[in-house]
Amino acid sequence: MSIKRYGVGDSTGTGGQRLPFAKAVEAGGWLYVSGQTPMKDGEVVEGGIIEQSRLAIQNCVDIMESAGYTLADVVHVKVFLTDARYFQSFNQVFSEFFADHPPARVCCVADLVVDCKVEVDLTCYNAERVK
Repeated sequence: MSIKRYGVGDSTGTGGQRLPFAKAVEAGGWLYVSGQTPMKDGEVVEGGIIEQSRLAIQNCVDIMESAGYTLADVVHVKVFLTDARYFQSFNQVFSEFFADHPPARVCCVADLVVDCKVEVDLTCYNAERVK
């Protein structure tokens, strides 16, 4: 089984700092997308939980699609919110992306390293990609 890493060396965090991990790793038909925040061009995009949730999920989707996976391949999502009151609003955005193929999910409240309201990661599986 081969392991392929995506986005090594071109990941930047706040302030343009280089991040020491891959955006995603693929192994045996599985794709693990690293946690994504509502960041664009190395900076957190201001806005409420709706806007930040949409961008965090879209960042995951962009990485997943660049690796050749689709929303139908998403099997599990982890969500970290900084406030439990964001739960319903996050679910609204989540449904926009995953209504047709709902994955398993965990959602918790946590302090985040980046100054934002939400972080999302996801795991995909596609048997056709097993090598």
